[in-house]
Amino acid sequence: MPTETLVKPSVTPKHMPMYRVLLHNDDFNTMEYVVGVLVQVIPAMMPPQATEIMLEAHNNGMAVVIVVPREHAEFYCEQLRQHGLTSSIEPER
Repeated sequence: MPTETLVKPSVTPKHMPMYRVLLHNDDFNTMEYVVGVLVQVIPAMMPPQATEIMLEAHNNGMAVVIVVPREHAEFYCEQLRQHGLTSSIEPER
């Protein structure tokens, strides 16, 4: 009786595409408020890092808050928006 050999397809891990959560400058929220929201919404975000992100957005019009898989990026973006901040996501380059 002939033997049959099963060949497993090679499994290569696929990397999830990463997305950047962007904070846009606005003329409505105070700097202190923006820092507080970033610390509240983004896990492990500390005030010094939040301050740097807020200042970058203030000075340059936009700043990267965090780079995460798309589902997380959409969640963080929505959380920032619910707190009155202007946010968007884009694929990481």
